[in-house]
Formats: sequence, C-alpha cells, structure tokens
Amino acid sequence: MLAFIDESGDPGLKIEQGASRYFVISMVVFEDHKEAEKCDERISLLINELGYKENFVFKFRENSHKVRTAFLQAVSPYDFNYFGFALNKEPNKLWGEGFKVKESLYKTTCSFIFENAKPYLKSATVVIDEAGNQVFRRQLAKYLRAKINTADNELIKKVKMQRDESNRLLQLADYVAGIINRCQQEKKYAEEYRRYIAHREIYVQKWPK
Repeated sequence: MLAFIDESGDPGLKIEQGASRYFVISMVVFEDHKEAEKCDERISLLINELGYKENFVFKFRENSHKVRTAFLQAVSPYDFNYFGFALNKEPNKLWGEGFKVKESLYKTTCSFIFENAKPYLKSATVVIDEAGNQVFRRQLAKYLRAKINTADNELIKKVKMQRDESNRLLQLADYVAGIINRCQQEKKYAEEYRRYIAHREIYVQKWPK
C-alpha cells in the first residue's frame, strides 16, 4: 500500500493579512503498487500529450483550467482513494492557545486525517512532499511513529520524503488538496473538478464546521 500526502493553503491565522481561509491536507492511497505505477505512467504521458517538457510539474494552483481538466480526466480511471481534512480558520472558529503555535496546529490537522484513514491503512509506505513546510513534515513523521502503529498492528511501514518534481503521484495529492480547498471556498469550477474524482473519495472532513 502506498499513501501520498500533500497540503493546500497555509497555517497562518491572520486571514485579513493574506493567510488562507483553510489549511487542507490530502492523502491519496493506492492499495496496489502496479496500479500506482500505471497512474504514474499515465501522468508522464500526459505531459507529452500537452506538449510540455519532460520535467514539467503539475501544480493545481498554478495550472490553467484546461490543464487541470486534462489531468483529472487522465487520472480518474485509476484505482485510488483519497481522504481530506480542511481546517477552517475563520475568525472565532478556532480557540485555545494551541492554535497560535504552528507545531500544535500541524499536529491537530495530522491527527485528524490519519485517525480518519486508520481503518484503511495496512503496512503502508507514506510519501510526504519534501517541498512542504518543515514543521509539517517533522510533526507528521513524529505523529506516525508515536500514534499510528501498535505492537501488533503495523499500519505504517515506512515514511519517505520526496519532492513532487520527482514523484507524479505527489502531484496527484497536490491536485486533490487543491480541489478540496477550492470546494470549501465554493470557487469557480470547484464542483466540476470534484466530479472527476468524487468516486474516489472516502472521507473529507471540515473542522470546525
């Protein structure tokens, strides 16, 4: 089993100063390694089909509507599932000193998504976007080691850090996180994008509501 983790938005709480309204974490899970390889190969082929150079990186936030649609059409047939967690940072939604500290905020978001995914994980190799926030990566790895595995139940076999430039399936996780974030904000094309992957969704949680 393979699980790919990425994020959308930022952990800042000062929305009026430019921080994102939501901080979103996505987890894309492939039970079968061969299916993951096929999806990876399809994304690589899409780069050629769109006329980009081999080192092109799909990034939801940066891509055009046309590229986003092509990417989602390409990946939707493959057998993966996803989880999401959207932290709602609206004023008066979060309270307590813990949310004023990035480490605590990251730990909370990590705990939610992994607890939700726990029944579905089995000896998973977890791949985290290395380009993400260092605090996020450190807190996530710490949480996995301390909270997920038990003496008789190895849900997480390995945790790896990779850059999305070298891992097409991290780019898929980036897209999922971006779509979840866009849906929370009810932005243009949000539901259109989601329809391509809605059949792959296991659980997306917004907190607080």
